[in-house]
Order: sequence, then structure tokens, then C-alpha cells
Amino acid sequence: MHITSEQRLDDDIVERAFTLGEIPGILWTPASATPSAPAPLILMGPPPLGLGRVYPRLLARARRAAADGFATATIELPGSGDRPRWPAAEQARAELCRAMRAGEPVTDEIIDAVILPLVDKAVPEWRAALDALLALPEIGGPVGCSGGVISIGVRLAVVEPRIVAAGLFAGSVIPRTMFEEARRVTIPLHVLLQWDDEGNDRQAALDLFDAFGSQEKTLHANMGGHTGVPQSAGDAAAQFFTRHLR
Repeated sequence: MHITSEQRLDDDIVERAFTLGEIPGILWTPASATPSAPAPLILMGPPPLGLGRVYPRLLARARRAAADGFATATIELPGSGDRPRWPAAEQARAELCRAMRAGEPVTDEIIDAVILPLVDKAVPEWRAALDALLALPEIGGPVGCSGGVISIGVRLAVVEPRIVAAGLFAGSVIPRTMFEEARRVTIPLHVLLQWDDEGNDRQAALDLFDAFGSQEKTLHANMGGHTGVPQSAGDAAAQFFTRHLR
């Protein structure tokens, strides 16, 4: 991990931009985090739009987490932002968008082409980032993951034993194989669903929630579209992580 910039924000958060090989990322830590009192860590998944475009949203989530004593980190997804272009992924997303605009059924083949290669590539990168982040003396466990592409969160919850709780956002297409992986998830879950999300298959989101094997799982559903998440939903997610990472 190479730190490329560091600044203290006005509310006692230290923000560090870093690179892990070719992968850009951002780490936010509460100023109170020290080697003698390391902060628990939340891996904060971004949407595949580029960190620059979604930075204000990520920073707002990081500020709330820091107020609760947690460090947060995010990394750029493959093919997003300033990372090298990924033509196959771009073609798959274009086909998904074309089918949705035309009102055509979104086939399993389209969904698999968009999501599965992204999961296969992104999850090892997240695990490598976690190795590097936990090597910092002011960062400690336990670890949670929050948001982003839900299929990445599902895979991480299955394969990464250091993650003890996950807050997932229902809002992206879901390959059928993810339902099988969901049955292997056993950690506590908090799933946010916007009931009227125009880009989300609500029934698929409900079926995925039903498939999760966790003994403790909560579905927090709100009326409204993709960008209409109420403040109360953020509060509930924050309380979830406080219960499980403290």
C-alpha cells in the first residue's frame, strides 16, 4: 500500500488516498484511532461509477462511521474511474442498459456477463486491500462490509472470515448462482431495500434475502426510489454496525 495524500478534515477525520498496485482507494480514520486504541474497520463498497463521482456520498458515510469510532475504506472497482478500461464489461453493461430501455427481459446470460466477472475480479482485490489495511497499527478488527454491488458483498461474506457483519444494499441485478452462495452466508446481515427503486428487481432482492443462511438478518425496506434513502435508514445501519463491531 502506498499513501499518495493525507489530510485532516474539519471534523477530526484523517483522510488518506492510497494505491494498492494499480488500484486507487481512500481510507478514513477517526483522529482518536491510535496503535494503543485501534479502530474497527468497515469496508465501504462503491457503485461501479468511479470514486470521483460518488465521493460525496462515500464521505458522508465515512463521517457517520467515524463519529461512531470506526475507520472506513473503499477501493476503485475494476474498470471504473481511472483504472484501465475493461471492454468486455463495458459491452455487457451496454447490453443490459439496452434491454432495460427497450423493456425487454433481462436474461440470465446478460446478468451473468455483467456481474460474475466483476465479482471474480473485485473480491480478491478487496481481500488484498484488507490485508494491507489491517497491517496499519491504528486499524484493528473486527471488520464489517457495507454497501456497493450486493453480489460482491455476498461473495466477501462467504470467503472472508475476518468480516463479521455486513450491511448490504439491494439495488443491482443478481445472478442465479448468487442465491446458492447466499445460503452459505452465516454472519449477521442488515439489508437495505428501496421499495420503488426503478433499477432493482424487487422480487429478486426479496428472494435473495430469503436465501441468506444467517441466523440474524434484518430487511430494512423504505418507500422511494434509488436515491430516496431516508436518514432513518442510515441511522439503522449505523446502529447495526455498532452492535456487531463494538
